[in-house]
Amino acid sequence: MEAVHVIGAGLAGCEAAYQAAESGARVILYEMRPHKRTAAHKTDAFGELVCSNSLKSEQEHSAPWLLKQEMRQFGSLLMRAAAIARVPGGHALTVDRDMFSAEIESGIRSHPRIELRRGEVTTLPHDGMVVIATGPLTSDAFAEEISRITGSDRLYFYDSISPIVAADSIDMSVAFRASRYGKSLDGSDDYINCPLNKHEYYAFVDALLAAEHYEAHIPEDKCPFFEGCLPIEEIARRGPETLRFGPMKAAGLTDPSTGRWPYAAVQLRQENQRADSYNLVGFQNHMRFGDQSRIFRMIPGLANAEFLRYGQMHRNTYINSPSLLRPTLQLRNDERIFFAGQISGVEGYAESIATGLIAGRNAAALLFGEQPQTFPRATALGSLCHYITHADARSFQPANITFDLLPGLDEETKRRFRHDKRARHAEVCRRAEAAMTEFTNAHDSLVGCELSR
Repeated sequence: MEAVHVIGAGLAGCEAAYQAAESGARVILYEMRPHKRTAAHKTDAFGELVCSNSLKSEQEHSAPWLLKQEMRQFGSLLMRAAAIARVPGGHALTVDRDMFSAEIESGIRSHPRIELRRGEVTTLPHDGMVVIATGPLTSDAFAEEISRITGSDRLYFYDSISPIVAADSIDMSVAFRASRYGKSLDGSDDYINCPLNKHEYYAFVDALLAAEHYEAHIPEDKCPFFEGCLPIEEIARRGPETLRFGPMKAAGLTDPSTGRWPYAAVQLRQENQRADSYNLVGFQNHMRFGDQSRIFRMIPGLANAEFLRYGQMHRNTYINSPSLLRPTLQLRNDERIFFAGQISGVEGYAESIATGLIAGRNAAALLFGEQPQTFPRATALGSLCHYITHADARSFQPANITFDLLPGLDEETKRRFRHDKRARHAEVCRRAEAAMTEFTNAHDSLVGCELSR
């Protein structure tokens, strides 16, 4: 029996493998680690989160919430794993990395139709369907294979990883617990906040600007940084106040020692369910480790911080999907090849999982002689695929899910809700839900467990 071959056991690959297997297909899942390492992965675990541990907002009627709700409707393995591995994170869906990976691996290994093969893939399988989900750290050899089959040059951007500190090394006589404006899903104070006064803030900015950094892996890149995930020192170069309106924004954080908002603040988010480590939110960077150690200890509350991991920078690889992919995530010039995850041109954990879900289901459908489905434009899943396959190929950049990607409201509705953004967003979500309900009713095999075979 032919199989769905899924290359890469990251977020997208694991979701694709699970969805294809749940649809009745035989699946072979390939992962090159531990035989071949990457510059950013620290383990051999499935679905390892190499940057943040946040899958973004769970606030009702936000765009990230809508995307995750749609994935839950289709029985997403990774959404189920995230629910089990969840740790406090305000409105965000934040997870214990190790537990999250363990739950994913358990779901993959226990599935009777999924076979795991370890080792680097350098050429495409010649039979069945193929889902390429090798992620932003695709090996050089397989990236060359992708260049060959797509007939295009590789594209690069750079992503960065935030530092992590030991919880017991944070000085809580200086730092304080709070969620911004007191908002969290369960009413708890999920973040540790380090307050800076005006003098401390500008001294910190000056130190950032003077720091040494690691050189880019590909010096000839003219635009090496993805706009949605800039290193903190790059943000500082855009102006001395920029950080105060970005990752160091203090709005909504009342320091109990003063009763006021600080001039600036650094937020730390829980890393795991043991609550013994925290990451510096938005502090991805590519400074040398010695400078990170010195400069980040200038932050009040972190003078004696024990760094469990320093920030670092790595290469991300993605294809020019608007010129290459159909909305079903199939290659235009070879319908048996699907792309999913960051290599397909999305940015973000949830977005990667979403494209894996779609590619896995569509690959299984094609294997059984059925038509791959294009998800409705009004849904988050459909809009995400629409963006990466219809954006201007000449200036394409990866994107997160936002309401800007979904169809706009008609003028009458916009006038009705012109003073209420939340109501506008709720209406977009209502329309997305209605479109998805109509879609699934028309395609009974899309929802639930295994297709009848």
